[in-house]
This record gives sequence, C-alpha cells and structure tokens, in this order.
Amino acid sequence: MLITEVRAKRVNGDNRLVGIAAITIDECFVVHELRIIEGKNGLFVAMPSRKMPNGEFKDVAHPINTETRSVIEKAVLEAYEKLPENKIE
Repeated sequence: MLITEVRAKRVNGDNRLVGIAAITIDECFVVHELRIIEGKNGLFVAMPSRKMPNGEFKDVAHPINTETRSVIEKAVLEAYEKLPENKIE
C-alpha cells in the first residue's frame, strides 16, 4: 500500500480537534474525514466514524493492522505539520 496523496487542513474544532485530512491510496482509493486530534501524548489520527442510534461511534473505515495504521498516521501528521500555522479553515 502506498499513500500517494494527503490533503490536510487546520480547523477551529470543538475540544481537541485541530485538523481534517483525506488520503489517496495507490492513486485509486480516497478516504475522507480523518480527524487530527490533540491528545494527552500529542497528535493522533482518528479514522472516519459514524454516530450510531445508541450514541456510540463506529469507524466507517480503518486499518486492520498496526503497521498500516502507523503508515497512515505518519503521512497525515507530516502533511498537517507542514501547513502554515495561521491558515485555519
């Protein structure tokens, strides 16, 4: 798997949300709405999710192993950290 494009933007989010990103995998599959969150131990990437009728959130798309999650998180956070500090949408 190769992440061929990452689009990230800073946001004025509620609570800990600091950014949103989309990734393109192998130039043929896009995943939107990855959330960049400020956690207790720094930034991390949350996968796209949907709120269920019982109030819980369930991931819509997610990696099935740690290696893939690390590749996605590294690419998204690198793109986010390259954004200008003052450009918030």
